[in-house]
Amino acid sequence: MRVLVIGGAGFIGSHLVDRLLTDGHFVRVLDRSPPELHPYWIKTGQLQYVLGEFVDQFSMGEAVKDIHVAFHLVSTTIPATSIADMAFDVQSNLIGTLNFLKAAVDARIRRVLFVSSGGTVYGKTVVSPIKESAPTEPICSYGITKLAVEKYLCLFELLHGLPFIAFRLSNPFGEGQRPGAQGAIAAFVNRMLRGEPIEIWGDGSVVRDYIYIENAIDALVKGMEYAGSHRIFNLGSGEGRSLNELLEALEHVAGRKAKRNYVSSRAIDTPTNVLDIDLIRKEMGWVPRVTFEEGLARTWEWYREALAKETR
Repeated sequence: MRVLVIGGAGFIGSHLVDRLLTDGHFVRVLDRSPPELHPYWIKTGQLQYVLGEFVDQFSMGEAVKDIHVAFHLVSTTIPATSIADMAFDVQSNLIGTLNFLKAAVDARIRRVLFVSSGGTVYGKTVVSPIKESAPTEPICSYGITKLAVEKYLCLFELLHGLPFIAFRLSNPFGEGQRPGAQGAIAAFVNRMLRGEPIEIWGDGSVVRDYIYIENAIDALVKGMEYAGSHRIFNLGSGEGRSLNELLEALEHVAGRKAKRNYVSSRAIDTPTNVLDIDLIRKEMGWVPRVTFEEGLARTWEWYREALAKETR
C-alpha cells in the first residue's frame, strides 16, 4: 500500500514510518524537518520525502499524489501554546487540515487517519474512564481545534465520500520523544537522568492515561484495514496514574529518588483523564501488548544511553 504520513519526522510519526516500512508499505513523508535526520529511511528505497510545511498547498499537492491512505499527525501547537495564540492555532491547524482534505479528495485518497486528542477534547469530565460518547467540552484551543477537525472529517465523508478514522490519543510516551515539548514522562526522565528537579503543577494528584508508543502504533496500523462503521476511537491504556504515582514508578525503574518541585496548578489541567478503550478492543481487536512498566523501563534505558552518548 502507498501511505502518506504527514508529520512523519515527529515522535509518533517516526515510529509509525518505521513500522510501515517494516510491514512492506511504500511511505511518503511530508515534514518540515530535513530528511537527513533519518538517513536510513532513504536507503530503503521504500520511502519518498517531501520537505515542506503542512500549510503549504504546493507541498501538500505533491505529497498526496498516488497515495492510498494518509495519516494526519501534525499539530503546530500544544495546549499551552494554543491558548497563547488562538488565531495561529486555528489558522495553521484547522485551515491547514481543510486544505489537506480538499487535496485528499482531489487525489482520491481512500482513507484518512487522524490523531486527535483524548486528553483535551473531553474537558473536565465527571465520569472515569471516559467513553467516546461522553460530552466534549474542551477547555483549551488545542482541544477545540482537534474536535473541529473531527467534525470536518465527518463532513468530508458525508459530502465527498472520504472515509476516515480519528484516534483520540491519550498521553503517548516512549523512545525518541523530545523532552520539553509535550509529554510528562520524557520531561521527567530527562530531568532525573541529569539530576535536575522535576517541576509538578499542583500537588501531583492529577491523573492521566499514559500509552506506550509501540501500543499506539499497533492501533494506528490496524486502522488502515478497519472495515467497521465506527469513526471515533479512544486510544489509551485504559489505566490512570497520578503524577505522584508516575514519579514513584520512575524511581523504581531508575533505582534513585527524584527531586520534586511542586508549583501552582494550571487552569488548563483537568483533574482526571482516563480513556475507556472497550470500543477499540471490540471493533479492531486491539489490546496494549506492552505493559506500562515495560514501556517505562525501555524508555528510561533509551534516554540513559542517549545521554551517555551526548556526554562522551
